[in-house]
Amino acid sequence: MRTVNFLDLAPFRRSTVGFDRLFDLMNATTQDPSEAYPPFDLQKLDDSHFKITLAVAGFRPEEIEIVSQQNMLTVTGRKVDQPTDDKFVHRGIMIRSFERHFQIADFVVVENATFDSGLLTVTLRREVPEAMQPKKVEISVAPADITEQPAKEAENDEATDDEKEAAA
Repeated sequence: MRTVNFLDLAPFRRSTVGFDRLFDLMNATTQDPSEAYPPFDLQKLDDSHFKITLAVAGFRPEEIEIVSQQNMLTVTGRKVDQPTDDKFVHRGIMIRSFERHFQIADFVVVENATFDSGLLTVTLRREVPEAMQPKKVEISVAPADITEQPAKEAENDEATDDEKEAAA
Protein backbone atom coordinates (compact mmCIF):
# COMPACT_ATOMS: atom_id res chain seq x y z
CA MET A 1 0.00 0.00 0.00
CA ARG A 2 1.30 3.42 -0.88
CA THR A 3 1.13 6.23 1.62
CA VAL A 4 0.68 9.76 0.39
CA ASN A 5 2.99 12.46 1.67
CA PHE A 6 1.27 15.68 0.70
CA LEU A 7 2.25 19.12 1.89
CA ASP A 8 -0.33 21.88 1.88
CA LEU A 9 1.60 24.65 0.17
CA ALA A 10 -1.42 26.77 -0.77
CA PRO A 11 -0.44 29.71 1.48
CA PHE A 12 2.98 29.85 -0.20
CA ARG A 13 1.54 29.50 -3.71
CA ARG A 14 -0.70 32.53 -3.13
CA SER A 15 2.16 34.79 -2.08
CA THR A 16 4.98 33.70 -4.41
CA VAL A 17 5.57 33.82 -8.13
CA GLY A 18 7.68 31.34 -10.11
CA PHE A 19 8.14 28.71 -7.41
CA ASP A 20 5.61 26.20 -8.79
CA ARG A 21 8.30 23.75 -9.84
CA LEU A 22 9.86 23.79 -6.36
CA PHE A 23 6.50 23.14 -4.69
CA ASP A 24 5.74 20.31 -7.12
CA LEU A 25 9.10 18.73 -6.31
CA MET A 26 8.37 18.95 -2.60
CA ASN A 27 5.05 17.17 -3.10
CA ALA A 28 6.69 14.50 -5.25
CA THR A 29 8.99 13.32 -2.46
CA THR A 30 7.07 10.09 -2.02
CA GLN A 31 8.67 7.27 -3.92
CA ASP A 32 6.87 4.45 -5.63
CA PRO A 33 8.43 1.06 -4.69
CA SER A 34 8.72 0.21 -8.39
CA GLU A 35 11.15 3.12 -8.69
CA ALA A 36 13.63 1.40 -6.34
CA TYR A 37 15.14 -0.60 -9.20
CA PRO A 38 17.93 -0.34 -10.14
CA PRO A 39 19.75 0.80 -7.00
CA PHE A 40 21.99 3.83 -7.39
CA ASP A 41 24.57 6.00 -5.62
CA LEU A 42 24.74 9.78 -5.95
CA GLN A 43 28.06 11.47 -5.22
CA LYS A 44 29.07 15.14 -5.10
CA LEU A 45 32.63 15.30 -6.41
CA ASP A 46 33.05 19.06 -5.95
CA ASP A 47 30.91 22.20 -6.16
CA SER A 48 30.18 21.71 -9.84
CA HIS A 49 30.55 17.96 -10.51
CA PHE A 50 28.27 15.06 -9.54
CA LYS A 51 28.28 11.35 -10.27
CA ILE A 52 25.35 8.92 -10.44
CA THR A 53 26.27 5.21 -10.38
CA LEU A 54 23.55 2.67 -11.19
CA ALA A 55 23.87 -1.08 -10.61
CA VAL A 56 22.67 -2.54 -13.91
CA ALA A 57 24.01 -6.10 -13.72
CA GLY A 58 22.82 -8.27 -16.58
CA PHE A 59 22.49 -5.37 -19.04
CA ARG A 60 24.78 -4.60 -21.94
CA PRO A 61 25.60 -0.97 -22.83
CA GLU A 62 23.50 -1.16 -26.01
CA GLU A 63 20.42 -2.06 -23.92
CA ILE A 64 20.67 1.16 -21.90
CA GLU A 65 19.60 4.62 -23.01
CA ILE A 66 20.35 7.92 -21.25
CA VAL A 67 18.25 10.98 -22.14
CA SER A 68 18.75 14.45 -20.67
CA GLN A 69 15.88 16.80 -21.41
CA GLN A 70 15.27 20.12 -19.65
CA ASN A 71 15.52 19.35 -15.92
CA MET A 72 15.07 15.58 -16.16
CA LEU A 73 17.64 12.82 -16.62
CA THR A 74 16.10 9.51 -17.67
CA VAL A 75 17.99 6.22 -17.68
CA THR A 76 16.15 3.39 -19.42
CA GLY A 77 17.12 -0.26 -19.67
CA ARG A 78 15.25 -2.49 -22.11
CA LYS A 79 15.72 -6.19 -21.55
CA VAL A 80 14.01 -8.54 -23.95
CA ASP A 81 12.88 -11.76 -22.30
CA GLN A 82 14.80 -14.54 -23.94
CA PRO A 83 13.38 -18.02 -23.54
CA THR A 84 15.90 -20.44 -22.09
CA ASP A 85 15.96 -24.15 -21.57
CA ASP A 86 17.33 -23.64 -18.06
CA LYS A 87 15.04 -24.75 -15.24
CA PHE A 88 15.52 -22.44 -12.30
CA VAL A 89 14.70 -23.60 -8.80
CA HIS A 90 14.96 -19.95 -7.71
CA ARG A 91 15.55 -16.87 -9.81
CA GLY A 92 16.63 -14.00 -7.53
CA ILE A 93 18.68 -11.89 -9.93
CA MET A 94 16.37 -9.24 -11.28
CA ILE A 95 16.89 -8.73 -14.96
CA ARG A 96 13.92 -6.67 -15.99
CA SER A 97 13.38 -3.49 -17.94
CA PHE A 98 13.51 -0.26 -15.97
CA GLU A 99 13.15 3.47 -16.29
CA ARG A 100 14.78 5.66 -13.64
CA HIS A 101 14.18 9.44 -13.50
CA PHE A 102 16.41 12.02 -11.83
CA GLN A 103 15.39 15.66 -11.37
CA ILE A 104 18.40 17.80 -12.16
CA ALA A 105 18.90 21.48 -11.42
CA ASP A 106 19.07 24.27 -13.96
CA PHE A 107 22.37 24.47 -15.85
CA VAL A 108 23.37 20.87 -14.98
CA VAL A 109 24.48 18.92 -18.05
CA VAL A 110 25.60 15.33 -18.65
CA GLU A 111 29.34 15.31 -19.11
CA ASN A 112 29.78 11.61 -19.93
CA ALA A 113 28.62 8.07 -19.18
CA THR A 114 30.69 4.93 -18.70
CA PHE A 115 29.80 1.27 -18.26
CA ASP A 116 32.10 -1.07 -16.35
CA SER A 117 31.45 -4.41 -14.60
CA GLY A 118 27.67 -3.94 -14.42
CA LEU A 119 27.89 -0.37 -13.13
CA LEU A 120 26.68 2.56 -15.22
CA THR A 121 28.30 5.85 -14.17
CA VAL A 122 26.87 9.17 -15.36
CA THR A 123 28.96 12.27 -14.65
CA LEU A 124 27.15 15.60 -14.41
CA ARG A 125 28.56 19.12 -14.46
CA ARG A 126 26.97 22.41 -13.44
CA GLU A 127 27.54 25.07 -16.13
CA VAL A 128 26.37 28.45 -14.93
CA PRO A 129 26.22 30.82 -17.94
CA GLU A 130 28.48 33.86 -17.86
CA ALA A 131 25.45 36.14 -17.68
CA MET A 132 24.24 34.36 -14.52
CA GLN A 133 27.57 34.41 -12.66
CA PRO A 134 28.10 37.04 -9.99
CA LYS A 135 30.01 40.10 -11.12
CA LYS A 136 32.00 42.52 -8.99
CA VAL A 137 30.92 46.12 -9.48
CA GLU A 138 33.67 48.70 -9.21
CA ILE A 139 32.88 51.79 -7.17
CA SER A 140 34.04 55.03 -8.74
CA VAL A 141 34.51 58.34 -6.95
CA ALA A 142 32.11 61.01 -8.17
CA PRO A 143 33.70 64.27 -9.41
CA ALA A 144 33.42 67.28 -7.09
CA ASP A 145 30.11 69.12 -7.36
CA ILE A 146 30.25 72.41 -9.34
CA THR A 147 28.41 74.33 -6.60
CA GLU A 148 31.13 73.40 -4.12
CA GLN A 149 33.97 74.78 -6.26
CA PRO A 150 33.14 78.54 -5.86
CA ALA A 151 32.82 78.07 -2.11
CA LYS A 152 36.26 76.44 -2.03
CA GLU A 153 37.71 79.25 -4.12
CA ALA A 154 36.21 81.82 -1.72
CA GLU A 155 37.79 79.97 1.21
CA ASN A 156 41.13 79.97 -0.61
CA ASP A 157 40.77 83.74 -1.29
CA GLU A 158 40.03 84.37 2.40
CA ALA A 159 43.03 82.27 3.37
CA THR A 160 45.16 84.28 0.98
CA ASP A 161 43.87 87.57 2.48
CA ASP A 162 44.61 86.28 6.00
CA GLU A 163 48.11 85.23 4.89
CA LYS A 164 48.73 88.71 3.41
CA GLU A 165 47.63 90.40 6.64
CA ALA A 166 49.75 88.06 8.73
CA ALA A 167 52.73 88.76 6.53
CA ALA A 168 52.26 92.49 6.83
